[in-house]
Amino acid sequence: MASTAAVLLIFISCLQTTTCQRRKRHSGDIYSFHINATVTSRYAITVITSRVANRHDNSSEIDFHVKIPKTAFISKFRMTIDGKMYDGVVKKKEEAEQQYKEAVDQGQTAGLVSAVGRTLEDFRTSVSIAAHNKVTFELTYEELLQRRLGNYELLINAQPGQIVRDFKINVNVYEKPGIKLLKVEGSLASKTLTTAVTKSHVDKEAWITFSPTEVQQTQCDGCGEHGLSGDLKMIYDVERPHSNGEMLVVGGFFAHYFAPADLPRIPKNVVFVIDRSGSMLGQKISQTRTALLKILDDLAENDRFGLICFDDKISPWKRTLIGATQQNVKAAKEFVGGIESRGSTDINAAVLEGVKMIQTGHKEGVASILILLTDGQPNSGEADPDKIEENVRRAIGKGFPLYCLGFGFDVRFEFLQKMAQENGGVARRIYEGTDAVLQLEGFYEEVAVPLLTSVKMAYKGATHLTQSAFMHYYNGSEIVVAGQISNITDFSTAVIAVSTNTEVMTYTDIKPSQDENPSPVMSGFENFLQRLWAYLTLKQLLDREVMLSGEEKKAVKQEALDLALRYGFVTPMTSMVVTKPQAEGSHVAHKPKEGESSSTPLSRTYSNLAYDSYYDSDLLSLSDLANYRLSNDYPMMDKSLSGRHHIWTVGAAVLLVVGMILAGLWFWRRKHARPPPGRTNPEENECVNTDPFISSEDQGTKGKESLPALTLSPAAS
Repeated sequence: MASTAAVLLIFISCLQTTTCQRRKRHSGDIYSFHINATVTSRYAITVITSRVANRHDNSSEIDFHVKIPKTAFISKFRMTIDGKMYDGVVKKKEEAEQQYKEAVDQGQTAGLVSAVGRTLEDFRTSVSIAAHNKVTFELTYEELLQRRLGNYELLINAQPGQIVRDFKINVNVYEKPGIKLLKVEGSLASKTLTTAVTKSHVDKEAWITFSPTEVQQTQCDGCGEHGLSGDLKMIYDVERPHSNGEMLVVGGFFAHYFAPADLPRIPKNVVFVIDRSGSMLGQKISQTRTALLKILDDLAENDRFGLICFDDKISPWKRTLIGATQQNVKAAKEFVGGIESRGSTDINAAVLEGVKMIQTGHKEGVASILILLTDGQPNSGEADPDKIEENVRRAIGKGFPLYCLGFGFDVRFEFLQKMAQENGGVARRIYEGTDAVLQLEGFYEEVAVPLLTSVKMAYKGATHLTQSAFMHYYNGSEIVVAGQISNITDFSTAVIAVSTNTEVMTYTDIKPSQDENPSPVMSGFENFLQRLWAYLTLKQLLDREVMLSGEEKKAVKQEALDLALRYGFVTPMTSMVVTKPQAEGSHVAHKPKEGESSSTPLSRTYSNLAYDSYYDSDLLSLSDLANYRLSNDYPMMDKSLSGRHHIWTVGAAVLLVVGMILAGLWFWRRKHARPPPGRTNPEENECVNTDPFISSEDQGTKGKESLPALTLSPAAS
């Protein structure tokens, strides 16, 4: 019995040791980390290149982990090992899923986990590198920069996880009308790192370089022994010499940038529909009150406004819109100060009351806006989201935009997104935190000053246009329309919109600028304007797909899929498959829905075909999944991945229990047995080290430290 118990314990120890070795990973020595971004006519293409060396005497799993903007599409990923390139291939999601499942069945592929942040999404993959070898990772993503509050912003995140000898960020900008503002902000451009930033611009071009020393990489806020961790924000705006906008033509495609300045503001009717249900209790309702008080101060005197609070009952401050006079604003603030959370959530009745208030007080020459803020799901009155969407759509009748703000992650964001988009608005998530007030105020600032309404943009001699009709144009924003030119000789543009006092504004004679070589900074890239058109078209198709159903939804989804495959964009309908060397299988990257947490099961995450806005993708090896479960970062895993490893866990546990029982019987027998001749103490010398894997001083403690992990870190078959 004793020998049997010893053998079992040795077997378990070996199994545990093997498992721990399989889990062992190294980040490798990142000896070069470069981020190069080129921005031409607001279209940004960013390339992250990381060069890593395995300095160890054995092969190691090398990680590549970066964060990219949620508004971007990944368009290229490449690994270079021993001079051989391994490129990611964008495929239809179902095809990628099949390849993924086949690899899972063979125990080869990595798992896929997703989580969403505020402005960034994660991309992570890994590859096994031989001892004293190197690997180069290269990730490319693309985005169209949006103008908000008068500026464009390019956000770059850098956190390599260690101090890097050769660290550099380069940004080149080319804007044909000229650059009139250039700033660099963010945590990577503050305090001790300000000297690492250089910037300059001459007329149409600007250059920014960020190149910190190894010492500087440890001294900034959030930095330390793991090096840099933060954001670099490049903020700029362009000259606008013509009120009718900027027209750019390259390679048979055009882009029209329309942002007229010096227009008088249009008076507005704005109604705030505020959720005060029980789930808003505490910080959320307090922050909402604070934000509303600030927003009321920003109303112009010729604006009219309304306040509607709701739970399962509807409580308007006034039944009709009233002018934003000092006296009325003061009274409204008193009402806001008394808002308290209670009851359930009747979104349907509340929004319809807001629609009624705007329609009853409608006046010509006024821009109307309805803003809904909620943190939950409809559970009182009409609770069917489809019915609510239909009711609101019929009531508004394309008369004015509805903006939906979803507070936190309990809200059904896709419902808000669809309801907003069906009515000419947008949905935005307000993240819980100390800056929620600033988020609410920031959103209102974007829509606070309407300059034009009923904007219609017409293009003769062009096809395949992106969206060309807009309810409102707001101060500090920009309208972008792109398309393909079918007849350059007949190509012309006209913009018709309504200004203050119902004055009709017409913008014509917009001369296209032929520029086949727009900038040396774009050298090496294909027609960037064509990719801008594809990016914008794809974004708008994905928005439309959310609103549709039946055959229309199917047709739009197919159109979006074809476009994503043609231009190699990773979207909710496509995935990028990265085939790894040495029969390691394939990694799969895709974009999940906003709101899916990192605890989402792999199988569920992988099968999603749509998303709200923007996303995270983590790519992990099988051994990593156990490590992440240990840290509770990723508590759930796909059954297809865990099934066979569950068998190992159960088997190891059974062996452990049997071994403990046999060992207990053996010790009991020794304790109660008669001592042999010449021995007076039956316990003398009974703890001799018989385990060749455990030293005498470690015996009795090493097993206790390592054995529990057997249930969480199964060995791969």
